[in-house]
Amino acid sequence: MGHVKIYGHADFLASRRQQISDAIHRATVQELRFPEDKRYHRFIRLQGEDFIHPDDRSGAYIVVEIHLFSGRTERTLRAYLLALQAALEDYAGIAPNDLEIILLETPPAHWSIRGQTGDELQLPYEVNR
Repeated sequence: MGHVKIYGHADFLASRRQQISDAIHRATVQELRFPEDKRYHRFIRLQGEDFIHPDDRSGAYIVVEIHLFSGRTERTLRAYLLALQAALEDYAGIAPNDLEIILLETPPAHWSIRGQTGDELQLPYEVNR
C-alpha cells in the first residue's frame, strides 16, 4: 500500500494538482509496480504563514510524504526517489531545489485496510523486492 500527502502553497497546488498527481503515480507504477488503478493522494494546501521554509525555495516548493509498507530494498527505494524527482520536474515543472520527498515505511501488520491488517492482504504487486 502507499498513501501520499503533498504539502505546498495553496495557489501552486491548485494550479498543478493533476500534473503532480500524475507524476507521482507514474513513478509509483514504474518503480514500485503499483496497479494503475491504485492512487491515494491528498493535497494539503497551505497559506504562506502556515508554510514556513527557507528563502531559497520558491512558491513551487512542495514536500511529498509517502507512507509505504516496509520490506523494499534500499536499491528499490533509491530508484523510486530518483524516478519521483525526475517525473515531478518533467511533468510538473518542479525544480530540484523546490522538492523534498520523505518515504515513511510501516510494517504491514500496523495498517488496517478494508477490515484486514496489511499482513493479511493479498496484494497484486510485490513489496519485498
